[in-house]
Parts: sequence; structure tokens; C-alpha cells
Amino acid sequence: MTVTSIAGREIHVDAEGFLTAYDEWDDDLAAGLAAQIGIELTDAHRRILTALREDYRQHGETATLRRISGLTGVPTRELFALFPKKPAKKMAYVAGLPKPRGCV
Repeated sequence: MTVTSIAGREIHVDAEGFLTAYDEWDDDLAAGLAAQIGIELTDAHRRILTALREDYRQHGETATLRRISGLTGVPTRELFALFPKKPAKKMAYVAGLPKPRGCV
């Protein structure tokens, strides 16, 4: 486990930069993580992130793109617009969750 500094604070991450400590995440950190990948968070982004984190808490694994679309009612096309190119991976990164299974 590696420690890095994002948004002015120390956080624990894996080799790919995904957070490894669920409780280190908050909205300020989400904004910093999003900025690192070129995304400016809106209410639409935050709604997705909240649903993703709640689902993770219930199931113990990061939701797939299909599952998060079903949970939120947001079409997959819109998820791609909010989190361009590899939305499942980017959503997990910004939400402070492990990379979803099957993501490369």
C-alpha cells in the first residue's frame, strides 16, 4: 500500500492509484481525484458517486457499469458522457473505490 498526497492530504492507494481506505474519501477528495483525470464534478457526477459508494457498502465490491446504470436510472450513454473513456474505472477512482472487476 502506498501513501500519496491528493487535494492537500495524505491518502492510501494501490499501485494503480485507487484508494484503499474507504473512510479517507469525502467530497473534497472526490473533486481532487476528478480534477486529476480532467473531470469537473457536477451534481450529476455526485449523484452517481453517492450511489456507487452506497452500493459498495452493501455488496463489498465496486458495481459494474450496467449495475450502476440500473441503480441510478442513468443510461450508459450518459455515464460515458459524464466519465468519458472507461467510465466504470473513472467512476470507481473518483468515488474512492477499488477498480471494478473486469476493468483493464
